[in-house]
Order: sequence, then structure tokens, then C-alpha cells
Amino acid sequence: MGKVPVRMKAVVYALSPFQQKVMPGLWKDITTKIHHKVTENWISATLLVTPVVGTYQYAMWYKEQEKLSHRY
Repeated sequence: MGKVPVRMKAVVYALSPFQQKVMPGLWKDITTKIHHKVTENWISATLLVTPVVGTYQYAMWYKEQEKLSHRY
């Protein structure tokens, strides 16, 4: 049995003109989306940020106190 050539068709995929603007919708009203997320999850954001800021401030205060203790 010999090999029989099979005719192949080229297929070209493209977006239709009606679906060209997909990405701009992600950036539309970005400030409103951020505001909504923050107001919706403000307690979670507070519980996440407060310990981080508190730890950083304590570390800076401790470092400053350490510097001052060597002055005398």
C-alpha cells in the first residue's frame, strides 16, 4: 500500500471586528473598582496592614533607641 497525498486546507483565525476591544474594558472605571474593593474588604485590609506597619515602626524606634544608648 502506497501513501496517498491528502489535500490540506489552511485555516486562519482572527477576531471579529465586534470583539476587538476586549482589554480596554478591564481599565474602564478602575478607580471605582478599587474603591469598591477597599470599601468591601476594609476590615481585612486593616487587619493585614496594621501589624505590618506596627512592626516596622517598632523596629525603627528600637533602632533609634539603640543608637541613642551608645551616645552616653
